[in-house]
Amino acid sequence: MEIGITSFVETKPDVHSGVVISHAQRLREVVEEIILADQVGLDVFGIGEHHREDYAASSPAMVLSAAAPQTKNIRLTSAVTVLSSADPVRVFQDFSTLDGLSNGRAEIMAGRGSFIESFPLFGYNLNDYDELFEEHLDLLLKIRQSEKVIWEGRHRPAINKLGVYPRPVQDSLPIWVASGGNQQSAIRAGILGLPLMLAIIGGSPMQFAPIVQLYKKAAAHAGHDLSKLKIGSHSIGFVGPNTEWAADTFFPSTMAGMNKLGKERGWPYYDRSSYDAARSFEGALYVGDPDTVAEKIIHLRKHVGITRFMLYVPLSTMPHDQVMQAIELLGTKVAPRVREEVAKWEADMAREGHSIL
Repeated sequence: MEIGITSFVETKPDVHSGVVISHAQRLREVVEEIILADQVGLDVFGIGEHHREDYAASSPAMVLSAAAPQTKNIRLTSAVTVLSSADPVRVFQDFSTLDGLSNGRAEIMAGRGSFIESFPLFGYNLNDYDELFEEHLDLLLKIRQSEKVIWEGRHRPAINKLGVYPRPVQDSLPIWVASGGNQQSAIRAGILGLPLMLAIIGGSPMQFAPIVQLYKKAAAHAGHDLSKLKIGSHSIGFVGPNTEWAADTFFPSTMAGMNKLGKERGWPYYDRSSYDAARSFEGALYVGDPDTVAEKIIHLRKHVGITRFMLYVPLSTMPHDQVMQAIELLGTKVAPRVREEVAKWEADMAREGHSIL
């Protein structure tokens, strides 16, 4: 069971002071967060790509490359790369470069993007939203497969026996498919035998169990080894020394962030009752002391089939020292317990001859 962090490197106004830190300061802070995550034994750190004022990371590979020489073990991934509006050649080059700088720790998490600012910015038509992703993913996989590429599509000039460099350290640069729970995305990932990352940010996480089963069924039908498939969860949360403090500390920025996004997307108003329901054991927020958060992650592993859990923190803007404390607690308290209990459960299941999700 892998445990990690995702960040969109947000620069929204501080809910208490109203201060907006600069993009440069927030970028430097997130590099410190990646370094700490490595030091406390977390497995992976992901940076999301956005192209708007309230997010600082438009180029995840650049941010991750700043941390690569200062870390030793942690895997470094986008979370996500908006592949529909990106040139797959450049994406591969960027992450292959990161792979070299990190000595084989880079990954790409490819998604269609729930934010659409990148489409007009790079000259793409939103009417081609789905087709662009399918075509760009096809090219990205062909580049991964072969140094010299022959490829032709509808939205990008053809490539005829041209090389793409540098090549990665890893024999096969990991490419995940990210999805908010779309069935077709899960089926596509399964058919291709690619790892699947699910954004489990609302409702009941148990609702994603059928998506995981659909993904595995598609993978099995395509002849892939199910034991080698990875399934991840990107979920919002915060770890504190005790649950009451964690809940009260994380609420103001969470409410502000949810309501800002909610105004754009027509969501209902997010208040304390919404928040408390979401951080209940059945909800999608992972907020509390280390034991509380660990228990919810273990439950997710057993009942949904997640093999990688990534905690999205902070939502909106929080003091850097609070974020660092949450990362430290996730690495030193939550992750060891989750790994130990999941390993024991998996061994018990195998010994009794039961299948594991």
